[in-house]
Amino acid sequence: MRFSFYKPMRWDISTETKFKSVIAKLPVFHRRIAEESVVRKAEDNAARRNAARVEEADVVNAFFSEVPLAFYSMMIRVLEQGGFDYRKYGLPLSDNAARQADK
Repeated sequence: MRFSFYKPMRWDISTETKFKSVIAKLPVFHRRIAEESVVRKAEDNAARRNAARVEEADVVNAFFSEVPLAFYSMMIRVLEQGGFDYRKYGLPLSDNAARQADK
């Protein structure tokens, strides 16, 4: 949910197009929650970089941090179908590396 004082960040056009493609490939009952949580996290990621816009790395990292582990195989499949190359960002982390990053 976006609040009235919330100002959305600009998105790289190619990244936004791919993101919308990925969201459209998700089961209907997952779309809204996935879209809201990934948009929020991707914009957070871009803001932490002091970037003017959301880029592919922000979205990919958001998917991997916000999507529950039980849905990883589906997420990876739709990311690939949507044109995201998550491997160039060192993802997915191994379970051990992910646990270390959370500490």
